[in-house]
Amino acid sequence: MIAKIVKGKGFKGVVNYVLDKAKQTEMLAAEGVRLKSRESITRSFTSQGGMNPKVSKPVCHISLDFSAQDKEKLSNAKMVQIAKEYMAKIGITDTQYIIGRHYDKEHPYIHIVINRIDNNGKTITDKNDRYRSEKICKELTEKHGMYFAKGKENVKVHR
Repeated sequence: MIAKIVKGKGFKGVVNYVLDKAKQTEMLAAEGVRLKSRESITRSFTSQGGMNPKVSKPVCHISLDFSAQDKEKLSNAKMVQIAKEYMAKIGITDTQYIIGRHYDKEHPYIHIVINRIDNNGKTITDKNDRYRSEKICKELTEKHGMYFAKGKENVKVHR
C-alpha cells in the first residue's frame, strides 16, 4: 500500500474528482458532511474550513493505492477499515472526511478527502506527513498481510 498526499485550497474540485461518475465511483464512508449532493458536501467542508481562516490550504486529499495482488482480499469494508486506521495513526481525528473508491484501474484504490480544520476549529498538523505516511503504510501493509513489493518491478515504464 502506498499513499499520495496532496493539499489544496478549495474543496469543490477534489470532491467533484473523487465522486466523478466517469471513474465508476462509489462513496464508501463519510463523517460530518451533508451527503445530499456534491454541492452539499463541498458546502459542509467549506463551512467548517471557515472556522480557521488563517489556514490557506484546508484540503487534504489522500489516495491509498493497494497492490493488484491484494484485490481479492480487499472488500470495500476492509479498505474503509484500513483508511480509518491510517487516519488515526497519522493524527487525523475529530474532523470531516469522505472516502470514495474508483474502479478505473487494475489495482484497488481509494480517495480520502479530509478537512484539515477539525470540528473545534483547530488545524490538523501536516508536519512530516509524508515521512509518517510512508512508515504507517508499511505498518498497515504488514499488519493486514498485504503484498509488499521488493522494488519497482510493477511500475509502468511506458506511460
